[in-house]
Amino acid sequence: MPQQPLKQTVLKEAALFFGLLFVGFVIVPVAVYLIGPRVFGEFGGHGYGEFFGALSARVRSGNLTAWFFVLAPYLAWQVLRLTAYGWRRASQM
Repeated sequence: MPQQPLKQTVLKEAALFFGLLFVGFVIVPVAVYLIGPRVFGEFGGHGYGEFFGALSARVRSGNLTAWFFVLAPYLAWQVLRLTAYGWRRASQM
């Protein structure tokens, strides 16, 4: 398998990171807001705007839990990639 040039690999990984960061910062909070009351009970506050405002304020303040929440799609993808890589390597031995 030929190696990709470094620039192409970096661009591909950056696109993946920013795409999944978008998902984590826009799509996942919408899903949590819509599904959350069924799972966790009613949220305090007045609607999605307040929910998203609180999340973005925590991200801006450097709250590690909020950053983990936002980065969760990217981190999950990386875990899947590493698991697949490990299985491929183990099957070659």
